[in-house]
Amino acid sequence: MNIPDNLKYTKDHEWLKVEGNTGLIGITDFAQSELGDIVFVDVDPEITEVKAGEAFGTLEAVKTVSDLFSPVSGKVLEINPKLEDEPQLINEDPYGEGWIIKVEISDASELDNLLDSNAYKALIGQ
Repeated sequence: MNIPDNLKYTKDHEWLKVEGNTGLIGITDFAQSELGDIVFVDVDPEITEVKAGEAFGTLEAVKTVSDLFSPVSGKVLEINPKLEDEPQLINEDPYGEGWIIKVEISDASELDNLLDSNAYKALIGQ
């Protein structure tokens, strides 16, 4: 199971890569393996803001639908355009090409509520 040390994690299996005041958000390798083949990513193209802990979209896998929860609050800067035609990128490269949204982080103190890689490993029993 790939759990990079340079990311922050939520108990709902999202990851956050912080670069200055922006963050890339996606789902973890563990989450994509549990969901199975992802066939559709549903994030409202009109979304302008996310709030920490609140759903911002859904992932549809062959057998289930799962909500996506934002690890931080902020302004949505970009939705990964590749996922519209290639949702399987989340399965193939969850920490790279399979990122879901990019946000401008509005409250850096929210980062303190996230898990580091060791805490996330403990959460999933690794």
